[in-house]
Amino acid sequence: MSLHRPYGAALLLMALAVGCAAQQNAGRPAPASGPGSRAPSAASGAPQHSGHRASAGFTLAASGDVIASYPSVLETARRDAGGDGYDYRPILAGVKSVIEGADLAICHLETPFGPDGGPFTGYPAFKAPPQVADALRATGYDSCSTASNHTLDDGAEGVRRTLDVLDRAGIKHAGSAREAAEAGRPALLKAPGGARVAQLSYTYGTNGVPLPPGKPWSVNVIDTGRIIADARAARRAGADVVVVSPHWGTEYQTAPDAQQLKVAKALTGARTGGRPDIDLVIGTHAHTPQPYEKLAGTWVVYGMGDQIAGIMESPRGNWGTIARFRFEPPAGEGRRWRVTKAEFVPQLSAHGPPLRMVNLAATGQFADVRQGIREAVLSRGAEADGLTESG
Repeated sequence: MSLHRPYGAALLLMALAVGCAAQQNAGRPAPASGPGSRAPSAASGAPQHSGHRASAGFTLAASGDVIASYPSVLETARRDAGGDGYDYRPILAGVKSVIEGADLAICHLETPFGPDGGPFTGYPAFKAPPQVADALRATGYDSCSTASNHTLDDGAEGVRRTLDVLDRAGIKHAGSAREAAEAGRPALLKAPGGARVAQLSYTYGTNGVPLPPGKPWSVNVIDTGRIIADARAARRAGADVVVVSPHWGTEYQTAPDAQQLKVAKALTGARTGGRPDIDLVIGTHAHTPQPYEKLAGTWVVYGMGDQIAGIMESPRGNWGTIARFRFEPPAGEGRRWRVTKAEFVPQLSAHGPPLRMVNLAATGQFADVRQGIREAVLSRGAEADGLTESG
């Protein structure tokens, strides 16, 4: 998407610089008090240009697609709310300990939110209840990637509404934008101990839906050159760790496709002054777990599978993983932050009824599903590079 490129990196630097003077509090953010506001928190700091020394490492957890308006999911959330509204917290309760146990947690919101009173719709043009955002926050998520093939399902108004709802819930976001100044701007997270994390988000396409007239910046589309430029801008502005969230791959296919392999190679190979420009790649879209792989010293998760999903075309569409990485400060000046522990947590959207997310590492059930997930995740040799299964 060359339309982004004349101003994307410059705006990113400006946006990061504006936040440099803000004092940051420890702990997770509380919900913001009004539309468009951001709660001051450990997860809302912008990278600073100088004088920064992070004192400790941190653990980052990430999970896959949240698709919350399939009919079966809507019905479960309605029943969990007692028939008045929608409550998604019980659906996510089974994995809450994993998410809130991390210092930073990232989700992927695949679909836009509808108006408060609905209507809410499923495939092919999704609109989910805004109550999803409150459930994500209550589960422990700090940030969501929002660039997907469904970002424009409700046009520019859906983008605006979705980001407004996330702001009110106190959840950072990257990948879509309400205005040009917001486009390309990362989610800016600050971990306990001071590490600064920039998250960037991009999608392979929008299901043929054209970008809104006059708003070419509404959603970030995968362009390797642009992603690397944005990552470098974030690094120059002071990000310790740069995370890229691509929405890519072939649905229900375990093996990464040609685009995934090509883009992953380019992203992990990009360097400035010998230091990698990107520290972690966490992919979504395939609706099934895909391999984890260490490329050129950088971890790539081709696909985490879905986090919340309905009754899918294939049973594998209800399989998923939570990726968890421990980052420690660099061994020397100008060197990268090191991943000292890499883990995956197998999970399942078990439809019961009721629909519930199940941490498969914490139960003796669904042994065949757990084994299938393990085989997919390790199919490109990640175990030899230290990836382990955890609960």
